[in-house]
Amino acid sequence: MKYRIGYAAWVAGVAQFFVAHVIAESAWARPYSWARNNISDLGNAHCAMQSEPEPRYICSPEHGLMNASFITLGTLLAVGVFFTGAVWRRGASPLVARWLLACAGMGFVIAGLAPADVHENQHVLGALLIMAMGNIGLVLAGVGLADDVPGPLRWATSLLGVTALIAFGLFLSHRYLGLGMGGMERVAAFPLLVWALVTGVRGLFHQATRMRMQDAPPKRHGMQASHS
Repeated sequence: MKYRIGYAAWVAGVAQFFVAHVIAESAWARPYSWARNNISDLGNAHCAMQSEPEPRYICSPEHGLMNASFITLGTLLAVGVFFTGAVWRRGASPLVARWLLACAGMGFVIAGLAPADVHENQHVLGALLIMAMGNIGLVLAGVGLADDVPGPLRWATSLLGVTALIAFGLFLSHRYLGLGMGGMERVAAFPLLVWALVTGVRGLFHQATRMRMQDAPPKRHGMQASHS
C-alpha cells in the first residue's frame, strides 16, 4: 500500500501542477508566454516590470494558486521519494539519488513560500535545489532504479537528467538556442516532472497488475482422467 501511495503522490503532484499552471497563465491580461516568461513569473505577488534576466512585464492574478501548487508539488514529490522503495535498488548511489530528488521537492516548496519578487534569494535557492540537485539526482536515478524497471526507462531517466543539466547551464549563461528564456528554463525543470509522472503511472499499473495476479484463483495442475 505504501508503494501505491508513493506512486500516486508523484502522479497527483505533477498533474495538479500543470492544471494550476494552465489556470494561472490563462488569468494574465497580457498573454503569458512559455518562451518569454519564467515559470516563477506565475507566482510573483506584484504587478511590475521585471528587467532580469530578460525584460518583461509580470502580473499574475492567480499567483496564490500557483504558489500553493508549487508547495503541493514539492511535498508530494518528497512523499513519493520516501514511499517508493520498491522502485529503487539498495546501495549508496540509489540513496543519494533519492535524497537529491527529495531536495528538489524541498526546492519547489521554497519557491512557493518565497515568490521571486518578494524573497528573491530564497527563491533562487529553491530553483538551485530543483534544477541542480534535482537533475543530478535524476542522472543517478538511472542507475539506482531496481532491476525489474525496464531498461529503456532507466536509460531515459539518466538521459533526461543530463539533458536538464545541460539546459540549466545554458539557461544560466543566457544561451537559449531559440527557445527563449522561459523555454530553456522548462527544458531544465520539466524533465524531473515528466519522469515522476511516467514512473508514477508505471508503478501504479505494475502494482495493480501484481494485485490482480495475487487475487486470481490458483490454476489446477492436471485434470482427472476420464473413464472409458
